[in-house]
Amino acid sequence: MTHDPRDPRRPPGMPKKNPTRAVSVFIVVVVLIVIGTILFNAIREKREFDEQNAQPSAASDVRPAMPAVGASQ
Repeated sequence: MTHDPRDPRRPPGMPKKNPTRAVSVFIVVVVLIVIGTILFNAIREKREFDEQNAQPSAASDVRPAMPAVGASQ
């Protein structure tokens, strides 16, 4: 006796479906999406903040390091 896929009855030996597993997977996926969205927004806002408050660096402001006078020679 073979099982007809159109038959809504479970064949003998098939485990019963657990609806809580689907709900728990859905909740985990939603939580991961929320955490990802929060991290994405935080990183994007930090970059925007850094771009707006970036101090211009001019080459004339940078001084080369001076060797210490009296260093071991």
